[in-house]
Amino acid sequence: MDTTERLEILSQDSRYDLACACATRDDEHRRRSGDDKWIYPVVLPNGGSTYLFKTLLSNVCINNCKYCPLRAGADARRCSLSPEELARMFLEYYRVRRVSGLFLSSAVSDDPDATMERINRTALILRRLHFRGYIHLKVIPGASDAAIRQSVALASAVSLNIEAPGEEYFKQLSTTKNYVRDIIRPLGLISRLTAKGSVFNRVKQTTQFVVGASLETDRDIIQSLWKLYREAGLDRIYFSAYQRGAGAADLPGERSRATNGDLLMREHRLYQADWLIRKYGFRADEIPLEAGGNLSLTFDPKEMWARMHPEFFPVNVNRDDRDRLLRVPGLGQVIIERILAARNSGFHIRSLADLGKETKVLAKAKDYVIF
Repeated sequence: MDTTERLEILSQDSRYDLACACATRDDEHRRRSGDDKWIYPVVLPNGGSTYLFKTLLSNVCINNCKYCPLRAGADARRCSLSPEELARMFLEYYRVRRVSGLFLSSAVSDDPDATMERINRTALILRRLHFRGYIHLKVIPGASDAAIRQSVALASAVSLNIEAPGEEYFKQLSTTKNYVRDIIRPLGLISRLTAKGSVFNRVKQTTQFVVGASLETDRDIIQSLWKLYREAGLDRIYFSAYQRGAGAADLPGERSRATNGDLLMREHRLYQADWLIRKYGFRADEIPLEAGGNLSLTFDPKEMWARMHPEFFPVNVNRDDRDRLLRVPGLGQVIIERILAARNSGFHIRSLADLGKETKVLAKAKDYVIF
């Protein structure tokens, strides 16, 4: 296969990793450009958007992650690129302003450090050629501290996928990786290397959960992400819905009664819950869950919280503070800033129509506010 054909295969296979894009806004959903399949419009951990050159270095893998279509023994078109080939192709696109950054991952084709060496060498080639732009590097589970430190030194952002909210669930996904040694301990190392006041504090750290492949509940994931944000200082957490048929037959997700559509909606609800925690001041224990420990697939978590707390309402649009406004279904940050600006200018808001065109989302607020 020539370089372009290999790149097309490896870029297609990189779609399973979402740790540079999410789905909390309309422009954040997973997508690719129509012509060059390895150019992805994404939202970065700091909230900015750009086009990234997103690919794997190799899809040859020795690991048996049961949810992954690229696991050892699975039927896939296997190929690899050298660091030199990848760097050259990236720079061709960068120099004509087709992309502004690189997202680079890889399957584990031999041992973790050998794979990390190739990932890091690609970034090192680009940095030595004076590329100072955005590089997101995937940290391979089981990599040495030295390899991780080099990645952090070269990258704008790094990510190591946690995959599951605890060792019990992780064991359902993989027998070749150790949860504490290969995932939790390196996540802690990255957190220390990128902590406030450290040499690499500018580097962002993200991770990703696989949703529905094991027997985990949304409660498990939400409790885990709360600790990751509060204790490990992660910048973003992403969620990837397991799609039935992609993994091994003995995977719990293959026996689940949830449809692929249910799992995609569950992924979406987790993004909404994550947004409430990061942006709206909700605690993990405030996120409303159904009896089985999962988020409602019918109602978004903010609306569910409002339904469960009628004593909190109504909220006075002209008098109540930002924190109370943030609890109102249908009122997002943009609308709330508009409300506060109108109030500061002396304008008395009389109805939702004063806030702009009444959308389906904004209409949710009518039962929870007074003027």
